[in-house]
Amino acid sequence: MQDSHTNADLRGIHSIGKGVAWASGTGGTVLRTTDDGAYWQPCVTPPGAEALDFRGIQAFDADTAIVMSSGKGDLSRLYKTTDACKTWKLVFTNPDKDGFWDAIRFGGAEGILVGDPIDGKFSVFRTKNEGLTWTRWGITTKDDWDKESPAKSMKDETLFAASNEAVWGFGDSAFLYVTGGASRARLIYADEGRWCTELGVGCRIKFSSVSLPLIAGSKSAGAFAVASRVNTFWPLKLMVVGGDYEHPDNASRNAVFLSSRDGAHFPFTSYFDVIQPAAPPHGFRSAVAYDSATKTWITVGLNGTDISTDDGLNWRALKPSPTDAPDADKNWNALSLPFVVGPKGRVGRLRTEVLKP
Repeated sequence: MQDSHTNADLRGIHSIGKGVAWASGTGGTVLRTTDDGAYWQPCVTPPGAEALDFRGIQAFDADTAIVMSSGKGDLSRLYKTTDACKTWKLVFTNPDKDGFWDAIRFGGAEGILVGDPIDGKFSVFRTKNEGLTWTRWGITTKDDWDKESPAKSMKDETLFAASNEAVWGFGDSAFLYVTGGASRARLIYADEGRWCTELGVGCRIKFSSVSLPLIAGSKSAGAFAVASRVNTFWPLKLMVVGGDYEHPDNASRNAVFLSSRDGAHFPFTSYFDVIQPAAPPHGFRSAVAYDSATKTWITVGLNGTDISTDDGLNWRALKPSPTDAPDADKNWNALSLPFVVGPKGRVGRLRTEVLKP
């Protein structure tokens, strides 16, 4: 356990290696460390952000990061710093009065921002310049919005801003996100650039979706986080976790592993092997990550932490040792290895030796 110097509820965490990580939470809170968490620096609050809930953060280096707030309409905003959080610039505000942003992801200078559906269509924005300017993904005119909008949502379908892990990808031209809500849980894949290149024709946005065998049927249930075992789009090796946050001890249908078969391309719905757990995680889980050094999946939630070394077929609880804090496995929201964050300023760092065989 580490001292965050705050009581804010933390949901944003991004570790970029070499001891550098950024975290974010309620009350306009942003934290930064450059020494593996030995000291978490409280950042200057962005202007006008004292009451905002920063659910997501993405860092480029020790000095540069973008933080995302979640809230209705203009309470969803992006701020950027380039001077180690001494000052901030407001770079984008949600243009949709009924919108709500859920997750942000970057791959180099390209990034994607995904929010709840507006008029039956998911709200998706893109950037190609490290977040300085944003446009609707795949949209250039009002006619485009009608014809080539991001994937349509089902009735009462939504995303969850629980850990900034509802979206995954490395750029703005191909990415995927996971959903839930009163209808069902889905994984939605969007691809623009690769198909323009392969087909040698005008860019046509491609969408595909697959239903996930996760618990759904209420506004609090579905898929909350997706992570990849490999840093490529093909083959895809994805772990999706979730459950029902109003029933955190319910271990039913809360994880699934998706593996695309060799050579699989669009449409991917027919080319996935779906692995459902024989021994699932022990409750609702809001975040998941893969430790490549030990080939271990790690997932966290309100009631505990679980690990799997067989791509999610079997999960076992990771319990604190006698030298750990007795609740070091509980009350976590988000992961970016080796760090984990949670309510009331909770920050922890994984002792990777516990993952060794």
